[in-house]
Amino acid sequence: MSADRKKIFIVGPGYPLRGGPAQFNENLCRELNKQGHEAQIISYSLQYPNFLFPGSSQFEKEAKAPEAIKIHTLINSVNPVNWWKVARFIKKEKPDFILFRYWLPFFGPCLGSIGRMVKSNTTVLALTDNVLPHEKRIGDKLFTRYFIKSCHGFIAMSKKVLEDISLFSHTANRVYSPHPMYETYGPAVSKEEARKKLGLNPNDKIVLFFGLIRHYKGLDLLLEAMAAPGVKQNKIKLLIAGEFYEDPEKYKAQITALGIREQVILHEKFIANDEVKYYFCACDLVAQTYRNATNSGVTMVGYFYEKPMLVTNVGGLKEIVPDGLCGFVVEPEVKTIAEKIQTYFTENLENKMSASVRDEKKKYLWPEFIRVLMELYKESSKPKELSQKR
Repeated sequence: MSADRKKIFIVGPGYPLRGGPAQFNENLCRELNKQGHEAQIISYSLQYPNFLFPGSSQFEKEAKAPEAIKIHTLINSVNPVNWWKVARFIKKEKPDFILFRYWLPFFGPCLGSIGRMVKSNTTVLALTDNVLPHEKRIGDKLFTRYFIKSCHGFIAMSKKVLEDISLFSHTANRVYSPHPMYETYGPAVSKEEARKKLGLNPNDKIVLFFGLIRHYKGLDLLLEAMAAPGVKQNKIKLLIAGEFYEDPEKYKAQITALGIREQVILHEKFIANDEVKYYFCACDLVAQTYRNATNSGVTMVGYFYEKPMLVTNVGGLKEIVPDGLCGFVVEPEVKTIAEKIQTYFTENLENKMSASVRDEKKKYLWPEFIRVLMELYKESSKPKELSQKR
């Protein structure tokens, strides 16, 4: 293997596990291999015990395994004996570095233990989606601290997460690089074709709320905004596409109480990979009315399909949607959300803002993310190399 070509293990979910982290890891693995590296994924045989998982399934039901990607299904997140076996596998394979995917303190004991067992043999990096979780639980800080201490360096996709790392580590080996675009859901189709596929009216004004539904994502705020007089008078509709990770009945009761049943189109299910493009291509505006956030893959899918976005002024969302150009950045308040939705449609801003999105999306290509990652590896490896020489 040449000096520039590195052997890399991405430690995190991959097929047949579903969801954004798995999709991201597969994209990253594919792009690393395109650049001449030898990248593989070490995924979970057990990611969450079923009683801890709020959704209908952790697994892809119809999608095919990604081509040209090697995935080792090895990790049991709750079995310490398994962690030792995974560490032994990593040591035997001798990667130049491993990259942990960390987004929930639940994984702290598992990944932190594996990291401790291999860090004297290889460089241990972490891609931290979150350091402090959106929904807090007892033990979060303890588990996260245990994990952070097992790593040599960190890459974060929002500046807020980069700051949060300093609560647990003072290392200088931490860098920021924005979330790259997802490019695996297929090329864009026309709005007409997408709406026909989903059974939507070709003439409706449609706002899309996409993804798993949890309290922190603020769907209730968006529903209240849909009931504002200006939004109702303009006959703007809300397409909700995603699986509920909490009780859906409270949202359905809210829709009824607000009198907006005719405005809401509810596709209450996990959206399969081959359907994602239709939802984004069918809408006029993507809305992320989150109460708190770090970064979001939804935003990056929006960029790929060149859709203007309305996001709230929280976490990393405000960093990547230039206000007034690619959409709107608003406070997580019903009045402001409603006003900007109304402005978007009454001023016919879709074409203008879509053109800005088309220019802005060039910042979020994979080569730049990989460049930053490889620079982090070089810096994080220096102490290890020096200690070996001594």
